[in-house]
Amino acid sequence: MEAFLISTGIVALAEMGDKTQLLSLVLAARFRKPWPIVLGIFVATLANHALAGAVGSWVTTVLGPDVLRWVLGASFIAMAVWMLIPDKLDDGDTPSGTSQWGVFGTTLIAFFLAEMGDKTQIATVALAAQYQQWAAVVAGTTLGMMIANAPVVWFGDRLVKKVPIRVVHLISALIFAVLGVLAIMGVGA
Repeated sequence: MEAFLISTGIVALAEMGDKTQLLSLVLAARFRKPWPIVLGIFVATLANHALAGAVGSWVTTVLGPDVLRWVLGASFIAMAVWMLIPDKLDDGDTPSGTSQWGVFGTTLIAFFLAEMGDKTQIATVALAAQYQQWAAVVAGTTLGMMIANAPVVWFGDRLVKKVPIRVVHLISALIFAVLGVLAIMGVGA
């Protein structure tokens, strides 16, 4: 349960102000069809995080416990620093139209690609390696993504303007830094 809850909380916080959250806002404004957008986000996130979780689980079989401890600690600390860098939506990440894929397909493809190499994907790899509970981590990170993105699809600008993104990023950075130090110290292993 710890792996699930921590994964959910970390990803929900890390996603605030992230480019995929901005992409959710763009998709909602462009298509105005919340259900296929939310379903596309869910499927894309589940697939992306399942792969990331598998990589995290695999890493634990390749690295020894001492090396893994340092790699995880450094990864979490790097995530803390990364959280302090504001995210923006690149022009290439903005869907240009629904084409033959429809709202669901456009959302699924755009969201899956935008999530590649993103903070939350890297966090999923690290969390799966840390907890060695693939299903709990993937379920938690997917739920965290939905907690952060589904309300944006439904409530859009009103919600984003009321959330103090800088404070959320600072709290997320602090959590990642603490996890990094605890991993290096071998606490919770």
